[in-house]
Amino acid sequence: MKIIIAGAGAMGSRFGIMLHRGGNDVTLVDGWPAHVDAIRQNGLKANFNGEDITEHIPVMLPSEVKGDTKADLIILFTKSMQLAKMLQDVKPLIAENTKILCLLNGIGHEDTIEKYIPMENIFIGNTMWTAGLVGPGEVKLFGNGSVELQNLGQNQEDAAKNLAKVLSESGLNAKYSDNIHYSIYRKACVNGTMNCLCSILDVNMAEFGATKPAHDIVVTVVNEFAAVAKHEGVDLDIDEVVAHVESCFDPETIGKHYPSMYQDLIKNNRLTEIDYINGAVSRKGKKYQIPTPYCDLLTQLIHCKEDILGAK
Repeated sequence: MKIIIAGAGAMGSRFGIMLHRGGNDVTLVDGWPAHVDAIRQNGLKANFNGEDITEHIPVMLPSEVKGDTKADLIILFTKSMQLAKMLQDVKPLIAENTKILCLLNGIGHEDTIEKYIPMENIFIGNTMWTAGLVGPGEVKLFGNGSVELQNLGQNQEDAAKNLAKVLSESGLNAKYSDNIHYSIYRKACVNGTMNCLCSILDVNMAEFGATKPAHDIVVTVVNEFAAVAKHEGVDLDIDEVVAHVESCFDPETIGKHYPSMYQDLIKNNRLTEIDYINGAVSRKGKKYQIPTPYCDLLTQLIHCKEDILGAK
């Protein structure tokens, strides 16, 4: 399958490597020139569960995209605030039957995607895989994970199941979901706690979990997400979601991992996706007249930290 990874940061690199090793024709598209140059010159380097590997995968900047070869599948891994521009940039690669799979963090991305792609070709999902960007052209991949996905268009269930099969054949443990919005909100609760709190406190997930207030903070944030989700027809099991979030604290699994927002802001001095996670809950709370004070404050604190650090 001809697959384009649109956004080849840490997670995009993981999927690119695994799909490439699984025998697919993969091309990476990323807007970071140093990253693209490093991959071109030296291959995409990864520490893959303790093994150092190098995969030579074609890579290009968005400005270099041409329509010579159309994609069978485009997997979106760009940052949320870059989504619309990336969709415009990869438009020459989109044919009538090209499928789009969005695996971005955050809520509501389908509203942007459907401006560019027919609904029957849009698939959304989330992933519990982790990855870390060490530097240009180099990532760290560890642990196990999974993918859930669902079609947005009518009568596209078979196509969604086939996409899950393609991903699973490359070891990505993908499955079809008939309630993906539940899974997206559930994952957003992880991002809406671990990502922003670890970035503000400058800790990994296990270190945050070891603090006395951690449980109460997680419960409060999850309740805010759940109140908003309920107005959108998604009924979160709060106790289960809290337990799911707190499973991230375990240092024997992924507790020592620094979430993607930490990597963006603290490590790489980049602007974050907070407006599409806690910020989205804050906006929706105002729309539905639901108080979301923790999400309001966490969003503002991350923006303060972006300003303080001069993130770009």
